[in-house]
Amino acid sequence: MIVPQRGFHPVSFFSLFLLAVLATVAQAEETVSYQRPPESIAKIIDAPWTPRVEVGPDKKAMLVLDYPGLPGIAEVAMPEVRLAGLRINPRTNGPSRVWYHSDIRLRTINDRTEHTITGLPSPANITDVTWSPDGGYVAFAHTTGDQVQLWLIDIADRTARRLMDQPLNAANGGSPFRWMSDSRTLVARLIPDGRPTPPETPLAPSGPNVQENLGGKTPARTYQDLLENPHDEALFEFYTSSQIALVAIDGAITPVGKPGIFAESSPSPDNRYLLVETIHRPFSYTVPAESFPRTIEVWDTTGRLVKQIADLPLADRVPITFGSVPTGPRDVSWRADADATLYWAEALDEGDAAIETDERDRVFMLAAPFTAAPTPLLTIDVRFAGIEWANDNLALASGWWWKTRRTKTWRIYPGAPSTEPAVIEDRSYEDRYTDPGSPMSTRTARGTYVMITAGDGSTIFLSGTGASSEGNRPFVDQYDLSSGEKTRLFRSEAPFYESPLDFLDVEKRLLLTRRESPDEPPNYFQRDLRHNDLKQITFFLHPTPQLKDVTKELVKYTRHDGVQLTGTLYLPPKYDPKRDGPLPMLMWAYPEEYKSADAAGQVKDSPYRFIRVSWSSPLVWLAEGYAVLDNPSMPIIGEGDAEPNDSYIEQLVADAQAAVDEMTRRGIADPKRIAVGGHSYGAFMTANLLAHSDLFAAGIARSGAYNRTLTPFGFQSEERTFWQAPDIYFEMSPFMHAQRVNEPILLIHGEADNNPGTYPMQTERFYAALKGHGATARMVLLPHESHGYRARESVMHVLWEMHRWMEMYVKNPPQAEPGAVKSMTGQG
Repeated sequence: MIVPQRGFHPVSFFSLFLLAVLATVAQAEETVSYQRPPESIAKIIDAPWTPRVEVGPDKKAMLVLDYPGLPGIAEVAMPEVRLAGLRINPRTNGPSRVWYHSDIRLRTINDRTEHTITGLPSPANITDVTWSPDGGYVAFAHTTGDQVQLWLIDIADRTARRLMDQPLNAANGGSPFRWMSDSRTLVARLIPDGRPTPPETPLAPSGPNVQENLGGKTPARTYQDLLENPHDEALFEFYTSSQIALVAIDGAITPVGKPGIFAESSPSPDNRYLLVETIHRPFSYTVPAESFPRTIEVWDTTGRLVKQIADLPLADRVPITFGSVPTGPRDVSWRADADATLYWAEALDEGDAAIETDERDRVFMLAAPFTAAPTPLLTIDVRFAGIEWANDNLALASGWWWKTRRTKTWRIYPGAPSTEPAVIEDRSYEDRYTDPGSPMSTRTARGTYVMITAGDGSTIFLSGTGASSEGNRPFVDQYDLSSGEKTRLFRSEAPFYESPLDFLDVEKRLLLTRRESPDEPPNYFQRDLRHNDLKQITFFLHPTPQLKDVTKELVKYTRHDGVQLTGTLYLPPKYDPKRDGPLPMLMWAYPEEYKSADAAGQVKDSPYRFIRVSWSSPLVWLAEGYAVLDNPSMPIIGEGDAEPNDSYIEQLVADAQAAVDEMTRRGIADPKRIAVGGHSYGAFMTANLLAHSDLFAAGIARSGAYNRTLTPFGFQSEERTFWQAPDIYFEMSPFMHAQRVNEPILLIHGEADNNPGTYPMQTERFYAALKGHGATARMVLLPHESHGYRARESVMHVLWEMHRWMEMYVKNPPQAEPGAVKSMTGQG
């Protein structure tokens, strides 16, 4: 009982107390203006980005595409409508979140001269840069403040011009145009002439929004930006409806068919037909547009229907078992080496991966004039993945199966479909060391891509990352399919990391490569394999020379149960462990699931890659004197009948413990000054490590999910539902163990996150749980940002928050208060 003293009034005391509490709350929830990190970090973020290149069809020239850097928050905050999984800028009728190119230059490969292209828009917001099949032209899209335009570059005179006045409709995603094989015409999706204004939002609803399920199972993953009412349906039709048209290089427009919601409009290699996918009603409020009903048809170039391949229903009842697919034709495409032949796959197991059967998928072909019955080409016991075409005597079909982590490849004979396919590859796709690589391809005169062949037509060329115990070493092999003999033509050699990109001349063995080293940025080279000669083509400069002396090491260490682990260790310039002693450290990681301990222990990086520092990379902290262990292995293994997540927490803590022990043993990191962080599933990992261990001084979790009951139909690589494995969902959710988090945690999330499962509520509710249990926690919600952050102001502020957090709780940690230590079984 409080006894008031003379001159003291209880009401006054309560009022003062309440004001103090409100002041504290107001301060805790104060709106903060955008902040800027230390200049050492800000300079890294503002450094120029390395350009991208696009090699021309004749392999004699390339386009150099510049990036403008991070956009401002004003651009990111532009109006946006979110419909059926799409995010659309209503002013431009294009996607609302795009990374643009700001300039295009032409560089000839042989003499390495660079040429300016005149007439480009200024300022330029360029996307979808595409060479014509003959290399005479380049088409691209340019986005202005109110439309997406189609532009054309004439390579001969190096000039650019807008091709037509009518704007493109780029709302559906993917490129809104494609070249036809004549190199004089493009197939484009345009905003229909005379389109009215968008449907107005009704002032009052016409009735409730009702959904009904009449007994059928319709499980669905946790999607966002779905349709919610009839008005959303009307808006979806308005923004996604387009007119297919043929656009000549002189700007002439020929409409094809009637307007519709087109997901695909690709010309056949011989220019005679169009493959058209049209989305139609009924729409759904539970799945995105990619699962809406659609017709798949062949039209001629006047818009006349030639053949309907399928009318597919709403795909809202596909089982959630990994490897399940919709029934009916899927992955319908043109055969790259033929005039006008379609191919596709159909499930033989009702699309349900849980059904036991020896026949999963069958692949069909159908050639023009499309009047015959489809020809069966291949029947396989796994899911169809695709076909690499060469000619009537050679194609390679591939498939995969989730449960066994298998990948298989068959040699098939398209000209003789009855010929028995030959299995040429059957292995675990988790086993990177046995990956034989992928077939190298070349562009045909029609603009399609086919495998490069040599000799009698059965010799192909394979390129791959070359994973090995010493790190990735990219390679090129010559592979005789008839004899099975392989000849190694090229392998990246230390101290460089050199990736083969394309043959400039396969007969002369001239190879285009991308070469880099830890302190040399990626540049493009011509490598003469016969004479072992190397000629540099581009000369991009080091974007962050202040970090040129950073040291990089691929480290290997062992988990307590013998699983081999790796990580890439970076140390600040001029750091001497004997002189400077242990450093504060940031470990930035992302867990991965495996069915094999051997595969989990394989090396996944190279010590010779360029030290690329982007805003999202933990390497920015090298500039502030931190050591960084990037991507330390966090394998979660479930061998045999066990599922990886059956022991997620135990394995995760063991992974982290091994990394901390190794860094401490080396004398590089101070065990009391190590932070852990991650993005998305890495944020989920971070929260769990703080809840179930005392290994770290603090944590940084960006855009994560923390309560798995909010993703009840599976998440990441977990295919069991909450009702099938409630204990797993509970134990893996850091939200359920918020009372155990006794280290400072910084939570960051974009308010417009559209990634399945990581909606912002995940962070908001986890922060509330932490706050309710007295944890040291800070939540930062970024206006207008999605799962990845784009605006320069947002990025700078995120780095300011992270720097502040690590300075307070990692580099200069407060004295730890005595208290209980968490255990794997008890409360902390």
